[in-house]
Amino acid sequence: MTFDPNAVALSIGAGAAAGLVGCFAVMRRMTLAADAISHIALPGIGLAILLRIHPILGGVATLLVGTLLVWGIESRTRLATETIIGVVFSTALAVGSLITSGDQLIEALFGGVGHLTTLEATLGLFLSLGVVVFVVWHRHRLVLALVSPEIAHTTGINVRRLNLFFLLVFALTIALGLRYLGVLLVGSLVIIPAATAKRLARNLRGMLVISVAASIASTTLGTWLSLALHRPPGSMIVLVAAGFFLLSLLRRSGK
Repeated sequence: MTFDPNAVALSIGAGAAAGLVGCFAVMRRMTLAADAISHIALPGIGLAILLRIHPILGGVATLLVGTLLVWGIESRTRLATETIIGVVFSTALAVGSLITSGDQLIEALFGGVGHLTTLEATLGLFLSLGVVVFVVWHRHRLVLALVSPEIAHTTGINVRRLNLFFLLVFALTIALGLRYLGVLLVGSLVIIPAATAKRLARNLRGMLVISVAASIASTTLGTWLSLALHRPPGSMIVLVAAGFFLLSLLRRSGK
């Protein structure tokens, strides 16, 4: 792996998006859902490899379709989101294991940036900005819908539509990290910085700021370590994020 400014810029943008979305995923107790949703990308990646198109395009497509499927089943059955994600995840994993093989699969599972074009980096940064704007703009609505959907409805919030938008943004955030972290590790970037922030913050704003800072620091430092040690960036980024979480535990225990 060589230094690529486009890849570094995209990792920072994806880190900011993951830090924000992760806070609400933690508050909604969707910590395991991040890992499960990322696996929904596997059939699309396998199909893209078979069709000889970019694997990430296939992964993004199945992530969005899977998210719409989860939302539709949830609306019709009233089952918990985590339950439906678990069913879709298991099905996607079974299908993906049947149609994927080879070195490209290993890269899809564990990450590997390669060289990003300016177009890829620009599109990724644009989507990251969209995620950031959505979360910041709707943060109070998301909290209210989480605490009391009934009160949120009486204030004019369309909770069902807001949940759909959050799930789509959640899936998009997962998709942004696929290139760097792979299917198996991308959920970690959503959850670990947010868990760190929850340990340290005293309010929502502080949690969002700390989570974004921890996520961006993890991607930046992890990328630098991967270059210095000639290791896969995904693993190094997750280890750095886990290190920040452990430090947060030490700091809290000292108070």
